[in-house]
Amino acid sequence: MRKLTTAICLTIAVLLGSFEQSYGKQKRIVEVYLTNQLDDDRGFCLDIKGHKTRAKIDRGLQAHTCYSYQGSISVDQGFDAAKLGKNKFFLPAFDVCMEAASGNGPTKLRLNPCEDKKLQKFKFEKAGKITLAGHRDLCLTVAGGKSRKGGGGSPVHLMRNLSLQPCGGSLSYLQRWAVRDAD
Repeated sequence: MRKLTTAICLTIAVLLGSFEQSYGKQKRIVEVYLTNQLDDDRGFCLDIKGHKTRAKIDRGLQAHTCYSYQGSISVDQGFDAAKLGKNKFFLPAFDVCMEAASGNGPTKLRLNPCEDKKLQKFKFEKAGKITLAGHRDLCLTVAGGKSRKGGGGSPVHLMRNLSLQPCGGSLSYLQRWAVRDAD
């Protein structure tokens, strides 16, 4: 009986060790938010259009009220922190990366499976600017003006369009970003 118990314990230890090697530590998920709260005290985060787990990757990204005020980071706003450090804006819950529609002039953003493509490489600069790698004159920019109202939240969540626009000037306050954990 003792040999059987020892064998079972060793088998479990080997399986657990294999599981840890396969999956490693839990990914650190963060939200990327605009440092200027504009017209929403909860702030604006990068967000997939649609609602949380039902977000529609084919509709792309927007700036949306940050969900972290609810106590956690939503799956449609959760980016892999390690990938951000490698110039990839990866949303693991949907297995997609942020991508510029073009590398020429102002352009929209979309979501696609992650690949080693120039249009998926973004530099998160110390000053808070997010630029398209190779096009440091184009910054991730939230649309100015008045926000659109969403379909939920209390108070109602707000939304704004996103694009890559020339960095600086009158758009500076719409181009400064930061990262935070839910805690």
